[in-house]
Amino acid sequence: MSHFETDAIRISASKSNHKEHSAPLYLSSSFTFDSAEEARQMFAEEIEGNIYSRYANPNSSDLIQKVCAAEGTEDGIATASGMAAMFGSIASLLQHGDHILASRSLFGSTHQLLTKVFPKWGITSTYGDISDFTNWEKLVKPNTKMLFIETPSNPGLEIIDLEWAGKFAAAHNLILVVDNCFATPYLQQPAKWGAHIVTHSATKYIDGQGRVLGGLILGKKDLIKEVQFFTRHTGPSISPFNAWILAKSMETLAVRMDRHCSNALKVAEYFEANKEIDFVKYPFLPSHPQYDLAKKQMSQGGGIITLTLKGGIQRAQRFIDGLQMISVTANLGDSRSIITHPASTTHSKLSEEERANVGITDGLVRLSVGLEHYEDIIQDVERALNFSK
Repeated sequence: MSHFETDAIRISASKSNHKEHSAPLYLSSSFTFDSAEEARQMFAEEIEGNIYSRYANPNSSDLIQKVCAAEGTEDGIATASGMAAMFGSIASLLQHGDHILASRSLFGSTHQLLTKVFPKWGITSTYGDISDFTNWEKLVKPNTKMLFIETPSNPGLEIIDLEWAGKFAAAHNLILVVDNCFATPYLQQPAKWGAHIVTHSATKYIDGQGRVLGGLILGKKDLIKEVQFFTRHTGPSISPFNAWILAKSMETLAVRMDRHCSNALKVAEYFEANKEIDFVKYPFLPSHPQYDLAKKQMSQGGGIITLTLKGGIQRAQRFIDGLQMISVTANLGDSRSIITHPASTTHSKLSEEERANVGITDGLVRLSVGLEHYEDIIQDVERALNFSK
């Protein structure tokens, strides 16, 4: 078995008759058949092959092959965005009357799916508090079919014990879905701990340069077959170009994540020693409440830091306005460092109570640490802190 880095580079689509060294871009909406019988066999799923790019495309297949090898999953499907993956992973596997048990700390749009979208179709959900897993047994209902978690969470960086989640899901016959976006398959593989489905916003670290949108749903072949049926007929297809970009980006994921993680740890240690900061949170800082758990299931701490400045929301906003190099945008996982104020942007649609329940205070900022030299990142932060006083 090859190492992660080798598989990410060497697993590739079959060569065409041109014998290209790098996978080409297949900008074709459909594919031809050698005969009427071959067409019939493909539509009947008696033989494999490309039919239509809404179903599959050599570029999306190349991407899926790479990421499945990285995650240790049997099969997968690529979607047009991360949220298409979140939606598809739930909608394809549940039906009217089913119930989802989810961790309270979820990305804002995922929260909106669970509380605003799925209830329209009779799919309900309940949140569990990760500070007390003993209460989760009481939250399981006769119609509970899925356990949906995100670890580390966005933006609170809460860590959920994947070993516990796998055993809990097995004990209650639940489909375990894990959003692995922050960790990436390089730092964490939820399938090893019992996850049936692993999802990604490939827009983030898998792309890594803020260029394209994409999502991934990966997992056990029997479940992915249901997901494929749903997505083929509802159409959240990834474009061949985006899939091609993401497949090429997988080749550098390991080296990029190594730099993201080493930079983030240095910047987090700087913040922790700075008296202007009320609190800093990073999975591989010993001060993180779940530091030991993070070390158990992640190989490194990731590229995201959250911090609360002394002075609340006004100080946080002045701090953001004082940055000269770090970008102010809602994305993350870019080669460029990015700052975001979740309470007024990514999680602004949540009520104040809902934000408080997941640890999003008005003064909290999320820093996605990029690939610049860490000293330049710290210099920009120091300048902004002085500006915000």
